[in-house]
Amino acid sequence: MSNRYSKILLIAVTIICFIFMAVSYIDSQALGAVKSCANYLLVPIQKSISSFGQAAAAGINENIHLHEVYNENEQLKAQVDALTSENNRLKNETGELDRLRELYALDREYQQYPTVAARVISSDSLKWFNVFRIDKGLADGITKDMNVLGGGGLIGIVVDVGPNYSTVRTIVDEDSNVYAMSQYSGDACLVKGNITSYESGLIDISNIDKNAVINNGDAIVTSDLSTKFLPGILIGYASDIKINSQHLTKSGKLIPAADFTKIREVLIVTQLKTDTGIVSMDVQSGRDGADLADILPEESTSAESETAETEVTAVDSDNAG
Repeated sequence: MSNRYSKILLIAVTIICFIFMAVSYIDSQALGAVKSCANYLLVPIQKSISSFGQAAAAGINENIHLHEVYNENEQLKAQVDALTSENNRLKNETGELDRLRELYALDREYQQYPTVAARVISSDSLKWFNVFRIDKGLADGITKDMNVLGGGGLIGIVVDVGPNYSTVRTIVDEDSNVYAMSQYSGDACLVKGNITSYESGLIDISNIDKNAVINNGDAIVTSDLSTKFLPGILIGYASDIKINSQHLTKSGKLIPAADFTKIREVLIVTQLKTDTGIVSMDVQSGRDGADLADILPEESTSAESETAETEVTAVDSDNAG
């Protein structure tokens, strides 16, 4: 009996195997057709999806790159701004250093006079400095009628003094008259401020005797005649000297030694003319003094010709003190 059952089981297993083989063959043929159809339909879709994915990835990468470039550009802009600011600071410091060197050279040139350096804190005009205010006053030993130097020569004179500030009237101001002379010949003249003339960078020079030797280009300095200005301080250089129509005197223009459009620092001479012991020729006895007094008008560089209260419009009111 057992051999019979074994044979039956072997035959059944064999039949089943043949059945599976047949089914596998039939399925492979059917599946091949299905696969071919699926490939025909799906491959283009897969390609499109793949291309879209690649384009999307490229776009994302490009956006990332652009963001990195933008950040780098912002950093470079910040560096450029910092370098520009530093460059401007260095230019300002260089300009200030040059001005201080010029002021030091002027101090050495007039080392016979004691001086105090001061900064300009305000002006009555944005175009040029005809009246301005400095940051030194009574507390620093500044008094009225002290001479002010800068820019290579005479700037003006102190006309008003406060506790920590002083007001300076320059030689280009309309109210300024300075007794002067040729450094070469010693012949006398009068330097008078004139705002209209200074629009061309010049001021007026007049009351020159017709026989005086004052030529174009001659250095003009303060005279011993002056009751307020110390002698020998450079004012400027004669220009366009001509004899007047009456043929009694000569006049012309003066090119100032200082640039009155950009005064930043000045020297205050702390010695007054009255402290020098020099007697002005216009008050000496003798015929020469009388003749010169006839030729030259009264010197008026301080506030004697008007009230001492000079109104100054503050350009930098925070620093005006």
